Amino acid sequence: MNTASVNKEVLQLVSFNLGQEEYAVDILKVQEINRLVDITSMPNSPFYMEGVINLRGKVIPVINLRKKFGLENREMDSHSRIIVVDVGETIGLIVDSVSEVLRLSSDTVEPAPEMITSECSSEYIKGVGKLEDRLLILLDIEKLLNSKN
Repeated sequence: MNTASVNKEVLQLVSFNLGQEEYAVDILKVQEINRLVDITSMPNSPFYMEGVINLRGKVIPVINLRKKFGLENREMDSHSRIIVVDVGETIGLIVDSVSEVLRLSSDTVEPAPEMITSECSSEYIKGVGKLEDRLLILLDIEKLLNSKN
């Protein structure tokens, strides 16, 4: 038996875009992916919190990942999606678009270079996945949503 193949873990991910960058989260954390719906803003909430939505009778907070990452604001359009994740609580994440569900071998993932990750971002970046023609930033969604930044 080849021991190299035993140590390879296959990651199942949902990939999405914010601007020109492609990110991915563990598919097991994703409950569903929805088109944009009416979002009710909440007073005195963090700057990246868009508000709340009603998802089948349950009130869910919604975070704009562009704002959370300090990216330039952009009008939401027909490609914008809310990725509903479960990290102990259910939270919606607004992204520019959802790309695909993919499988990635763990041996194609490298740690993010230290020079480009600030202390606050490096804690929730699991690594960078190398695909044939592109790079994928893997997020630890639990750490991201629990971070204070």
